[in-house]
Amino acid sequence: MPPKPMKAVIPAAGLGTRFLPATKAMPKEMLPVVDKPAIQYVVEEAAQAGINDILVIIGRNKNAISNHFDSVPELEVKLRDKGDADRLKRVMDSSDLADIHFVRQGEPRGLGHAVSRARAHVGESPFAVMLGDDLIDERDALLTTMIAQHERNGATIIALMEVDPAQIHMYGAAAVEATDDPDIVRVTGLVEKPKREDAPSNLAIIGRYVLTPAIFDILDRTEPGKGGEIQLTDALQELATDAAGPGVYGVVFRGRRYDTGDRVDYIKAIVQLAADREDLGPELRPWFKEFAATL
Repeated sequence: MPPKPMKAVIPAAGLGTRFLPATKAMPKEMLPVVDKPAIQYVVEEAAQAGINDILVIIGRNKNAISNHFDSVPELEVKLRDKGDADRLKRVMDSSDLADIHFVRQGEPRGLGHAVSRARAHVGESPFAVMLGDDLIDERDALLTTMIAQHERNGATIIALMEVDPAQIHMYGAAAVEATDDPDIVRVTGLVEKPKREDAPSNLAIIGRYVLTPAIFDILDRTEPGKGGEIQLTDALQELATDAAGPGVYGVVFRGRRYDTGDRVDYIKAIVQLAADREDLGPELRPWFKEFAATL
């Protein structure tokens, strides 16, 4: 029997305090990256990996997310009447990407708690978790590689990326063992946001996971960790050290990743993506050079 189609979970209940006052009334996931909200890039990535059932975990004042992925007949009619086929297609594409569902997290108690809210939707099947702060360039495969690795060994799969050791305190860090594939490692331990001197490596967890349903029972008994939140990293640590289970493996990503969770990196992401666009790049790239020369 072929495996069941995988579902994806996108946690989007955070308050976005680093982007205030822009996020006072607008969800941070709806902040535009060039001309699409950040969360649309994530949904598009899931769809490109063959996932068409997506659960978004939201909090209060997040209705703009569901509105974005809904159809807007009056806008579509207006664009059609104007003969604006290009904008009409882009508006309709966002409504047709996937079958998108929503559930409230309620109290914001961390990523682990947000993932636990997906239990009723995903059931007893493996599923992907995709964080909206990390945008993966559509030209670089990551999620498809992770799904394929899970299908080979049935393990939990996390995405890892080498970072400057001075920055490892901003991430979860992985202790790993090599495999026959230089881009696949076995994870032997995980530490959430360690000090540089305590980090087991400079391999940082980035926002893509393929999880098995075993994660839910572990999350149910996981005590709050750093920041008083239920940390997904703590639950993954238990899976990684369970000798009786399939373990945790990491896919080491060496492609293009855009971090939109920080104000400076958010601006960099917009610049990088806009410069690569065929419709914007030819005009922008010479201007970037001229502007840089004035600094």
